[in-house]
Amino acid sequence: MLDAARQLLSEGGPAAVTMEGVAARAGVGKPTVYRWWPDRHALTMAALMEHGEDHALNRRSRSPKEALRLQLRTVVERFSTPVGRHVTTLLAASDQESELSKAFRNHFVLARRAEGRELLREAIAAGELRRDADVEVALDLLYGAIFFRLLLGHAPLDARFADKAIAQTFRGLAP
Repeated sequence: MLDAARQLLSEGGPAAVTMEGVAARAGVGKPTVYRWWPDRHALTMAALMEHGEDHALNRRSRSPKEALRLQLRTVVERFSTPVGRHVTTLLAASDQESELSKAFRNHFVLARRAEGRELLREAIAAGELRRDADVEVALDLLYGAIFFRLLLGHAPLDARFADKAIAQTFRGLAP
């Protein structure tokens, strides 16, 4: 079903992802789609954001700082695609309380922040970052920089930017 939703996203952007369309493309009944996702907005975000989470599977073999750097690179890579740009445009034009905005916030932003929070706390516990580091502000600095560049489009959003943003943030949080 996620593959079907990703195909629809690629072909027509977020508006093309409907419960009916995904069910038809995936060869399942509409109730099956609803068993997994409450609405098309949640399904759209799942299709966009749950693809390519393999860096998280190998996280334990990396330092917390390296795992966070890879997570940020993944975010940047996703939003640098045509589908990512479609979603960005749609989000920028939508009301904060729209179903799409809520789905994005819940299925992507809060999930990435929770993972980032855990990684920052692990880095602090390991002595890699200052003990008095404000984790929530650090998360805002990292993710905020990505979304600022994404929404304004004033400079490239690429892996080099992600690496620089995290390196500079970590320098400021060094013990």
